[in-house]
Amino acid sequence: MSPSPEIPVVWSIAGADSAGGAGLAADQRAADALGVHLCPVVAAVTAQHSRAVTRVDPVSAELLEAQLEALAEDLPPRVVKTGLLGSAEHVRAVARWIDRLREAGPVALVVDPVLAASSGRGFADDATLTAYRDALLPRATLVTPNRREAERLAGRTPGADDAPALARALRGLGAQAVAVTGGDSADHDALVLDWIATPQAEGWLAAPRVATPHHHGTGCTYASSAAAALALGFVAADALVLAKMATLQALRRGHAAGQGAGPVKAAPLPPDPTLLPGLSWGEAPVFAPAAPAPDRPLDLYGIVDSAARVRRLLDAGVRTVQLRLKAAPDLEAQVRDSIAACEAVGAMLFVNDHWQLAQRFGAAGVHLGQEDLLALGESGRAALRASGLALGISSHSLWELARARTMAPRYLACGPVWPTLTKAMPWRPQGLDNLAWWCAMAGAPVVAIGGLLEAAQFEAAARCGADGVCAVRVLGDAPARIVPALNAALHAGRQGRRAPVPALPHPSLDSGFTEARR
Repeated sequence: MSPSPEIPVVWSIAGADSAGGAGLAADQRAADALGVHLCPVVAAVTAQHSRAVTRVDPVSAELLEAQLEALAEDLPPRVVKTGLLGSAEHVRAVARWIDRLREAGPVALVVDPVLAASSGRGFADDATLTAYRDALLPRATLVTPNRREAERLAGRTPGADDAPALARALRGLGAQAVAVTGGDSADHDALVLDWIATPQAEGWLAAPRVATPHHHGTGCTYASSAAAALALGFVAADALVLAKMATLQALRRGHAAGQGAGPVKAAPLPPDPTLLPGLSWGEAPVFAPAAPAPDRPLDLYGIVDSAARVRRLLDAGVRTVQLRLKAAPDLEAQVRDSIAACEAVGAMLFVNDHWQLAQRFGAAGVHLGQEDLLALGESGRAALRASGLALGISSHSLWELARARTMAPRYLACGPVWPTLTKAMPWRPQGLDNLAWWCAMAGAPVVAIGGLLEAAQFEAAARCGADGVCAVRVLGDAPARIVPALNAALHAGRQGRRAPVPALPHPSLDSGFTEARR
């Protein structure tokens, strides 16, 4: 009987590890942890233990074809992931199958180019490398080499290029997205840095280095977790965030098995914010430490477009306000008057976008979108960090969440929680499930924003753990009439039972790989 249509199918075409550490064994554990159905296709049989690989025998081309033919008849995949491929003939066979599968609908291809064992034994000759470049990379949705593998795939001299340059070279050969993994590098002892280059984002994906000798199967776990996330509908950048989290969790659970390096052990992700990686804003690996815990929650967070409306909110009892005013002839006066009004009653004002004005006139904080922060460049972001302003940052996806947390924010906005007409945006509604996940995983206070029009929504957002809940259109022209009901809803939500945290968030962008396949 086929798996439920709600459980996506992933094919892994890789080697069988007799020690149970890497290859298809690690792929199976990663797939189980993220809740996808893995079809393990044996491309090579290895004789190995925890210290060395003693023999590798590729299966015949006929046997590889037979396995794929059988699966295509009953278990067509959303994602195909490759590991150890035993020959150029195998590589070209996989490429032909990707073309054939894509005739029926979208299929992602994740290429984990296993070119050598960790002990140094090589698996790929020149013909196989040429086949990778000519046949697989142009079809790849994501490629996940380590530094040495990236150099060989790109045909570069060892040590001549940094990871960003290698990723550019591999994308130049046709790969849509690349992650040059850094687990085997000692460049940053405290962190493991992977350079990711995707259609959505580029930067260093950083997680703490785990001091363990038991790391066998790390690369397989990373690639298979990314493949599983793609199968679940995440875009490449978000899939890599989840892969980084899954690999860190697996490393923390690594264990001895034999006399050498033991295997990592993938498992479902717990609600642990230390698993969430950081993502740099550029090629400088800058990761600010978390901001100190605030002394009060943001509570009802009103967003208005004039100093006059700021004063009306303050009169209604709101004590967290954002002045969202893009441009006006009296912009400076509006900012200055809003700051003065908030200071008079001990309220916190966040100025949207205009951080230098906010700093000049002494605002408590500033709110910026991610495009604005990217446009500042490294020097501008450094100046913002040094300004002392409390910083709020919008986030709509996992990679944006990972990137925002590197700026030591006072809060991270999760949105749109519900559909909103305030802004045109490509993001799917986050819903209460993603809001609860954000609140559990962000490692900083979270503000809920988007589509909040009724008191019941404010109560529900508070139950998810939101530090602040944004009111925009719901305030109307007479906020004094609505604010008491919204404050009561927030209080009720915080007194009620906490909403459950899902094991995984749902995707917030359409990846194109989530169509049901028959």
